[in-house]
Amino acid sequence: MPRFLHGYLYAILAHIGFVVLWQVAVSVGRIPSYILPGPIETIAALAEPSYNWFRHIWVTTAEIFGGYAIATVVGVALAVLFVWVPPLNAALMPLLITLNMVPKVAMAPLFIIWFSYGIVPNMLIAFTICFFPIVLTTYRGLIEVEPDLLNLVKSLKGNRWQIFTKIQLPGSLPFLFSGMKVAAVLAVAGAVVGEFIASDSGLGYFLLVQQNALNTSAMMMALILITGIGVVLYGLVALLEYVFVTRKGISA
Repeated sequence: MPRFLHGYLYAILAHIGFVVLWQVAVSVGRIPSYILPGPIETIAALAEPSYNWFRHIWVTTAEIFGGYAIATVVGVALAVLFVWVPPLNAALMPLLITLNMVPKVAMAPLFIIWFSYGIVPNMLIAFTICFFPIVLTTYRGLIEVEPDLLNLVKSLKGNRWQIFTKIQLPGSLPFLFSGMKVAAVLAVAGAVVGEFIASDSGLGYFLLVQQNALNTSAMMMALILITGIGVVLYGLVALLEYVFVTRKGISA
């Protein structure tokens, strides 16, 4: 087993155990499938061609990854700008905190009015939900510099760019990835909330349609697929953290 995955062995076993317990509970408890279908019935829903799984998975994945990517790029860029221009930080950081207090779910109908239906408004909802943690953690990482190390580099005639690239940026990576992990979870919630409110495709939309039909197995499968997309995103962030932080021995 690859070294990166070795630490997740117990987690994988726990997931397998959960699925087994789920099947046992449904079978032994004789729970009706319309209340709680078993894993086998849930997986069987994937074979229904009329559900058009590929289209819904593609739409939700695009919304989650698109909103997350924009939030990461904009969040990191803004955090760097705040460090380089302190007056800008003093002016805009309190504003960002205030805007972050606005309930994102309540903003979803406005996004629908402004940008109509489709992937774009749901992507923007995901962006607004996961943007702030990235800005905040990255900024904190950039300013968390040991004074002695900073003085040493300055005494060696290091310029501002060298201080940023050699000390601040590498030192901020643990903070950045912590924020990115939190944002990965929030991006999934943001995209699905948008699909709940107004959408004609995506796994969130599919969930509502199947709820009206009381098709619990298809609903469970949709939930599992949404979770799977989030796990893939989180796993990619964890992999990047391992490559750029853990393997290089960088710590917060």
